[in-house]
Amino acid sequence: MEVKDVATASPELSPKTIEIVPSGYRKTEIGFLPEDWRVGTLGEVSQIFGRIGFRGYTVNDIVDEGDGAIAINPSNIRNGRTVFEKCTYITWQKYEESPEIKIDEGDIVLVKTGSTFGKTAMVKNLPEKATLNPQVVVFKKISGSQGFFGYMIGFPTIQNQIAAAVVGGALPTLSQKMVANFKLPLPSFPEQCAITEALSDADALIESLQQLIAKKRQIKQGTMQALLTGKQRLPGFAGDWVVAPLSDLASIRSGGTPSTTQSQFWDGDILWCTPTDITGLKGKKYLSDTSRKITEQGLQSSSAELIPAKSVVMTSRATIGECAINETPIATNQGFKNFVPLDDVDVEFLYYLLLMQTEDFIRLCGGSTFLEIGKTQLASFEVLMPPTKAEQTAIATILTDMDSELDALETRLAKTCQLKQGMMQELLTGRIRLV
Repeated sequence: MEVKDVATASPELSPKTIEIVPSGYRKTEIGFLPEDWRVGTLGEVSQIFGRIGFRGYTVNDIVDEGDGAIAINPSNIRNGRTVFEKCTYITWQKYEESPEIKIDEGDIVLVKTGSTFGKTAMVKNLPEKATLNPQVVVFKKISGSQGFFGYMIGFPTIQNQIAAAVVGGALPTLSQKMVANFKLPLPSFPEQCAITEALSDADALIESLQQLIAKKRQIKQGTMQALLTGKQRLPGFAGDWVVAPLSDLASIRSGGTPSTTQSQFWDGDILWCTPTDITGLKGKKYLSDTSRKITEQGLQSSSAELIPAKSVVMTSRATIGECAINETPIATNQGFKNFVPLDDVDVEFLYYLLLMQTEDFIRLCGGSTFLEIGKTQLASFEVLMPPTKAEQTAIATILTDMDSELDALETRLAKTCQLKQGMMQELLTGRIRLV
């Protein structure tokens, strides 16, 4: 390795910083790069187009779906992908006014202004003809590998330059001139293609896992609908299901909040749950910890109750019907109604049963501005129940197995995403060479 002696920025600091440059690499304005890579600019390797000046459009140019072209806006760019679930359409006249910003499959788009400036994506699965919204620019006529360019523009090498160059104010903004001057490393075309192929393989695996997870979720939802309504019976079980109010299944308890001005009520050893703790589970079934805890004195001073382990805590205010099974005794704030199952009720079955009722619970809240469902409403809410606890447990076991399979797939997806990030870090900086 070659060792270079680089003076520190501050003369008071001693000794001098020793900077090690690996053999075969050189220091550039965008970091260490292989000696055979060069530094270019976005404007040098692509043409950048946006909707400016007379080519802008007003609300009068917006039309219904099917009556014009999609105007890609920041909401259509998500997690490095283009999504077209909800689109804005503008007249064909406006679309034709600016042929240079007509969007083609494989184009690279970047948000240049607004709260999500810097987001990028390669256009894929374009459902119909499209153009740009004024907040977005497009890169066309890219020299070299389009895929390499697409990966690089979302990488910190470019994103850090975007963050440093953005003009502040109410709406952060990048000019097209600024974007054109951003620097990027440029390996040879064969190496660009090799890098693109490796990262594309990782993306294909990620996409296949995402599709499999979505399919498994749909299957689980259908299974819940069939098993939790008695429409499909498991082998070995018979007898009519019965209608019962929730008060026959569990003791329903509320929550409360100790005074936040009394320090002796807080930072104890009793878990105290808020809706954020439940939403933070992201659909996971079990709750084992909370961000805040209270003392025994705080519990006694408020309307909070200690809920036994293996109960179901459910959000009942604003966000309705988010559930979890608490693995240890817990207290909750007043945004919950909590279900302590009776002896003949399987807690896992109760968890899935309550999840199935979310839409009906929301309807019970009526047209109130602030959604909340009360203990009396829940106590009289009727559900269908299997005639035996054994059937409840059998149903819950099947759904739990499906959840376990989904958890394993999601873990694999997360690891694959991490692996891809590591690959990008190594390949797009030249630390690992493929050719």
